[in-house]
Amino acid sequence: MKKILILLIVFGLSSSCTDLSKLNVDNKHPKDVTAEALLTNAEEMTATRMASTNVNYNIFKMLAQYWTETTYNDEANYDLVNRNIGGNFWTNMYDILLDLKKAKEVVDNDVVTDPAIKVNKKAILDLMQVYIFHVLVDTYGNVPYSEALDIENVTPKYDDDQAIYNDLFSRIDADIAVLSNGGPSFGSADLVYNGDVTKWIKFANSLKLRMAIRVEDATKANQAVSGGVFTDNSDNFTLHYLKTPPHTNPIWTSLVQSGRHDFVVANTFVDKFLAVDAGDLDKRKSNYMDDNLGAGTYVGGIYGDNNRYSTHTHIGQPFHQPDMPATLLGYSEVEFLLAEAAERSMVGTPADAENHYNAGITASFEEWGHTAAEASAYIAQPTVAYATAASTWQEKIGVQKWFALYGKGFEAWSSWRKLGFPVMNTPAISGLPVPRRYIYPNDEPDVNGPNYRDAANAMGGDLLSSRVFWDN
Repeated sequence: MKKILILLIVFGLSSSCTDLSKLNVDNKHPKDVTAEALLTNAEEMTATRMASTNVNYNIFKMLAQYWTETTYNDEANYDLVNRNIGGNFWTNMYDILLDLKKAKEVVDNDVVTDPAIKVNKKAILDLMQVYIFHVLVDTYGNVPYSEALDIENVTPKYDDDQAIYNDLFSRIDADIAVLSNGGPSFGSADLVYNGDVTKWIKFANSLKLRMAIRVEDATKANQAVSGGVFTDNSDNFTLHYLKTPPHTNPIWTSLVQSGRHDFVVANTFVDKFLAVDAGDLDKRKSNYMDDNLGAGTYVGGIYGDNNRYSTHTHIGQPFHQPDMPATLLGYSEVEFLLAEAAERSMVGTPADAENHYNAGITASFEEWGHTAAEASAYIAQPTVAYATAASTWQEKIGVQKWFALYGKGFEAWSSWRKLGFPVMNTPAISGLPVPRRYIYPNDEPDVNGPNYRDAANAMGGDLLSSRVFWDN
């Protein structure tokens, strides 16, 4: 497994014109890196890797069939080998994990900071690691875990995906217990919560709820809810980008700065979205899709086909802004998770599902700048109302959650794998079904052969059709 430890310093260093000795400092290869700088970088890189639409490593928006390609359409046809997509995403995420490990070591060696603050810092760093490991499991299945962050070991074993999840639950619980003592942590170096440990507890419980629903564990789901999950959009795990490079949203980089026209909204999304919104009441339409073909005219690109950019609906204007925020876990998702938990009688009863479903839609409207009253008008439509929207709860929740997660490809793809809705299209050229996982890096058979083969065999083969343990 490739392990490249990249320590990026995101804080500017000021210098005095009278102190020429500072010119001899090599800022590109620092000897000492603060835990604050490492956390800042880890948060930005995690958000960037998860939000990006760079086809070299992140095709989740196409796996969720929100978007499709124009001239070059290999990725929309599920070719993950040509660009080594599985390998590039793998390397990116493990590099961030190594930075977080380094940050923990820096905190441990800090002889100045109050021990209570150090405990909070390490818990926050650990929660970041838990989030990334759960993404890796959900993306690949079995992955290196127990031996993954030893840079001296270039052939780590792959751990069982379910066993990794079990350990991640334990880590979340331990981190929540520590943070419950309160107190300061990283302050402004924490780009998401500004060091607010109460917000981090809500994030931890909300992540635990997501994972508990994946594995259908009622005990853990109830523990998460009792501990306090997100209750409004102010709790969202969101990173806010800047208007000027290099700290801009990566989607803007792909859609605007590159000068390329590689993506249009897929017909999978356009057709379903318009069919459900029979009364034209979904105000999110202006956020999700551009009206470049004229007011009220939307034509989705045929999924997986060669689509002309000029004759199909473009991606909404918010995605063309450099400072568009990236949300990795939000209140709307939590409400849809609670709706699912109610239908499964894991948290509450099926009678509670409708309220959570409506709350999830409303939260999504508000996240995009629309009102609760506008959400209520949309919900009142027979094609949306919980009693009449579809024949099964899986379709009701699955479709509306998919709408609410627009642009958040990883979680939308994961939700589709769990609920089976919406019904996806078959790519026009390859005719392949939607992948159930990323395949492992192209070079793993050579670099880490025996461990790779054991993992692949345990997964039923290193195939796009193989499934992670909760995808049943």
